[in-house]
Amino acid sequence: MKSMFKLFAFAVLMVSMVTINSCKKDEDDPPFAISSLKAGDIDLNGANSATGVLANSPITATFTGNVDPTSTVQLQRDYDDANLNVTVTASGNTLTIDPAEDFGGGTLYILSLNGIKSQKGEVLTVVDRSFTTEGSFVPVGQIAYWNFEDNANDVVGAYDPAAADIVAVTYVAGRKAGAGKAAEFNGDNSIIEVPNGPELMNTNNFTLSFWVKTNSSGHVNETDNPTGHFVMGLGASRGFQFEIDGGYNSCKLAAQYDLGNGATASEDLWFPGDGKDANNGGWQGWDFVKDLTSTGGVPVLLKDKWAHIVCTYDAATKKGSMYINGEKMKGQDFNLWPAGEPKRGVTGLKYAGTAPEVGNKLAFGFIYDRSSTWYSATPWGNYNVPTANHFKGQLDDVRIFHEALTAQEVKLVYDSEK
Repeated sequence: MKSMFKLFAFAVLMVSMVTINSCKKDEDDPPFAISSLKAGDIDLNGANSATGVLANSPITATFTGNVDPTSTVQLQRDYDDANLNVTVTASGNTLTIDPAEDFGGGTLYILSLNGIKSQKGEVLTVVDRSFTTEGSFVPVGQIAYWNFEDNANDVVGAYDPAAADIVAVTYVAGRKAGAGKAAEFNGDNSIIEVPNGPELMNTNNFTLSFWVKTNSSGHVNETDNPTGHFVMGLGASRGFQFEIDGGYNSCKLAAQYDLGNGATASEDLWFPGDGKDANNGGWQGWDFVKDLTSTGGVPVLLKDKWAHIVCTYDAATKKGSMYINGEKMKGQDFNLWPAGEPKRGVTGLKYAGTAPEVGNKLAFGFIYDRSSTWYSATPWGNYNVPTANHFKGQLDDVRIFHEALTAQEVKLVYDSEK
């Protein structure tokens, strides 16, 4: 009996030791915390906000313990407080945060690790980290970008011209040292033709952004009058075209719009700078026209000086806008067209060109590509006539988005590039 009591006491002692040792091990485990946070190779967990994060960088967080797969995070864009959609994947002590779309350039983001738990139920103290992506400010939704750094290649998409489709274009110093090179057009036959043009404009929401500097010196037509500038065009108004008139008194984006019923129609986003909207002598649907008459008019902005031009179309509101140097200059609203007008049903932009009338390459330097015949009988629209409305000047940082940039985004782009 006595030996049985000793055996029982020994067993109780052993159980107690195991319990004590187990408790001691838990107490020795480090608290659940973040040990590293990286976007690609860039440390996001330092004392200062990180910079230079690539647009497509995944974010990886590593912790001192295994992570509960139900953990959540919040990734917010700073300038408009938009929350980005992210996929969060837990594997052991690692959490991978993958945004649904690439980051915009030159943009500040705030990552909040505010819903992180360990598999043991420990809750992470809220951790907020910020970082800025590389480059100048570029909103999301960009599908093509030509920066003309000694070539005419699209640096974000697949819209590169063939060597044979670049004629009489040189690359010169741009508007400032940080902007690099610009493409220079001679006003006689310079052209760059970009393939698959319809893909660039067949979209509900659209933005065209570019820098342009005209050169009026010697740019005259066959009767020695100032010649207009066809800065760029995709099948002329069968697609879209941007032009500046010979007197520099107006500019416009003429584009083809999808009416939502299989048909299309063209409309000019035209800016004359006279302040006349639909209520005081302007065209129907014009809801805003900046009045520049007291400051010298449109030539002050566009004649022989660098200007940043952005044209947008927002399908949800049916509104088009033009901005010059970060400021809204023109607005039009298809909702304001008369009742029964087909354009009230516009859903977006749509290419409507057919060969041989117009070719489907986007042309920088003219209204359409060299295969087009639509205006070949005119002195201003025939590519082979040196005194036609060829663009003379410099072009840089041409961007196309399948998003309608907001006024805030346009201003941020201008401020980061000027």
